[in-house]
Amino acid sequence: MEWTETPIRVRYQETDQMGVVYHANYFVWFEVARTEMIKKFGISYKKLEEKGLLLPVFDVSCQYKVAAKYDDDLLIQARLKAYSSLRMTFEYQVIRVTDERLLATGETSHVWIDKNFKPVRLEKVAPEIHQTLISLVNL
Repeated sequence: MEWTETPIRVRYQETDQMGVVYHANYFVWFEVARTEMIKKFGISYKKLEEKGLLLPVFDVSCQYKVAAKYDDDLLIQARLKAYSSLRMTFEYQVIRVTDERLLATGETSHVWIDKNFKPVRLEKVAPEIHQTLISLVNL
């Protein structure tokens, strides 16, 4: 699957006194990129929640390579790495626009659950979304 890109400009409140981005903000950016990516393919978190589906993170990682700094223009790239009807994994890259430098990479793994926090198989409860995700992973 191709990377989808979400532009971000580093805001002052995302940095420490040295102007370096606080590490936890990368996870927020991953979520923004993931949300925008699936929306691009016609799946919104709002639509998922209306169907009674939740997609919590059960594993997350980030490898920091070079610090992002205040006012940097970044591209947060996201793509679906793996999918099954119970779980899915996304991968991310954070790129600084001015020099195209790779600043960080990461992954998030998620599990499909219902509003009672019980695991569900997507092909049974939302077959149309299941088919869309299968097509994305095979791109």
